[in-house]
Amino acid sequence: MRGDLNIMSNADNPDSKKKLKIIPLGGLGEIGLNMMIYETLNDIIIVDCGLMFPEDYMLGIDMVIPDFNYLYNKKEKIRGLLLTHGHEDHIGAIPYLLREFNIPIFGTPFTLGILEEKLKEHDLPTKFYLFTVKTGGTITLGDFSVEFISVAHSIIDGACLAITTPFGVIIHTGDFKLDQSLEQSQATNFNRLAYYGDKGVLALLSDSTNVEKDGFTISEKDIKKTFRNAFRDHKGRIIIALFASNIHRTSQLLDLAREFNKKVLMSGRSLITYTRVAKKLGYLNYYEDTLIDEEALPYFEPEELLILTTGTQGEPMSALSRISVDDHKYIKIKNNDLVILSSKFIPGNEKAITKIINNLYKKGAEVLYEKISEIHVSGHASKEELKLMMNVTKPQYFIPIHGEIRHLYQHKKVAADLGINLANIFTIENGDVLVFDACNCLTKGNKVYSGRIFVDGKGIGDVETGTLKERAHLSENGMIIIVLVVDSKTSNIISGPEITSKGFVFEDYFKSLYKDLNGQVLNIIRSNQEEEGEDIDWVKVKDEIRRVIKKYLNKTIDRQPFIFPMIIEI
Repeated sequence: MRGDLNIMSNADNPDSKKKLKIIPLGGLGEIGLNMMIYETLNDIIIVDCGLMFPEDYMLGIDMVIPDFNYLYNKKEKIRGLLLTHGHEDHIGAIPYLLREFNIPIFGTPFTLGILEEKLKEHDLPTKFYLFTVKTGGTITLGDFSVEFISVAHSIIDGACLAITTPFGVIIHTGDFKLDQSLEQSQATNFNRLAYYGDKGVLALLSDSTNVEKDGFTISEKDIKKTFRNAFRDHKGRIIIALFASNIHRTSQLLDLAREFNKKVLMSGRSLITYTRVAKKLGYLNYYEDTLIDEEALPYFEPEELLILTTGTQGEPMSALSRISVDDHKYIKIKNNDLVILSSKFIPGNEKAITKIINNLYKKGAEVLYEKISEIHVSGHASKEELKLMMNVTKPQYFIPIHGEIRHLYQHKKVAADLGINLANIFTIENGDVLVFDACNCLTKGNKVYSGRIFVDGKGIGDVETGTLKERAHLSENGMIIIVLVVDSKTSNIISGPEITSKGFVFEDYFKSLYKDLNGQVLNIIRSNQEEEGEDIDWVKVKDEIRRVIKKYLNKTIDRQPFIFPMIIEI
């Protein structure tokens, strides 16, 4: 789809002016999980539907997605899902959304190109869902008319959304920075933002991720100087780990490879996919003979090679992680290799990244990373750029989005310092409801349910907080399994108790506890036999075994493992 699109316009409907709701279902008070609802009496549009990678306490969880519960009873009102860009924290939950909802999806060409690959991986059709909107294009969905405005980010084809509602214009920035050194089609379009600012912006919802950083975010072109110096000065093999989605950086590195007569090996499925999609859509140009396959590595001298790979955040199965522990089939670290981690340390990943860096040093590589060299630039606006966004759009109301609580409150402070009335600044959390009434006054309504759904393997939502607590307890304390076989008629013990442990104490030490635990269990069985004869309540006995053994272990060795009594009646 190109240009303007009109779907079910309600512009002449007198009821459409009654109320407008803004409801975040994810992305406020956290990094990732971005999902925003805009709702009038007749229509709903959704902006982004992202995932969040698991935190340390989420043992065994692959990813976290928003809870779509709020939308289930409103399916007939949903007019479309609009995407600001193609990062996982903005599109990663869409395959799970499409299992529940039949929704048209609108986005820029590269964003939908990446999403199409993702939907194929989930065996979901694409031709019924995806509608392309180039930046500068406008679509109309019921009460909403939305222009996609180009913004710079660390992924190409980023868009800010100018959402015209019956109440006025809302600017939803998505992730952005104001890098003007990029080609015009990828730079932030100040002219359109200023147009809406002059016309009158009701509310600005702006990215808060980098609000704690003063000044301006440096340009992607500035970092190319650092890479060129490394290519010029280093005489061995160069390995660069980067975010697969950063096509700006991939393009720069391919250009430098050509300039310095290097062959390029790309390692990592996501990197290959993103590069292929970008080339297909015309966003990335390079000579095919620049790239080589893994099998060709031995035929080139180290100084002739550039290896691009994934794994900047220490992901256990990533190419860089496997390279660092000598577990990659083709790529082995050699003395005089230069490894560059062209990324920031995302909070929570520091230990995993540091472990990779240490392993690379041990194997003789030289390593450059953000703490010792300028080899990465952020895709998010720093404080001065956030101020510019406010000054250009001149909003009546300001709502900071995308960030932890501290980011949102720091952004609120920036807005207040610029003169936006504190009463017109709303820091909200997931599930909060902001309501514009017929007088265009913004107030907080009743909170709605929002939550997180844990994805574990093929299971979606079958793991809850209680399960995670049990996993944490098991990981910290281990477990003891007690097995007894008893006669169902006489209640006599036929076999056991057999007592084993997992993750509790090492086996030799456990043997010294065995006799005591065995005696405790036998005493419980005998006591119940004396009291109840053949009519023993084995459920009660299992509870008693748990209680007695727990008390005994807590008292003797100050441990609290899970205790699993299994009594089999035959």
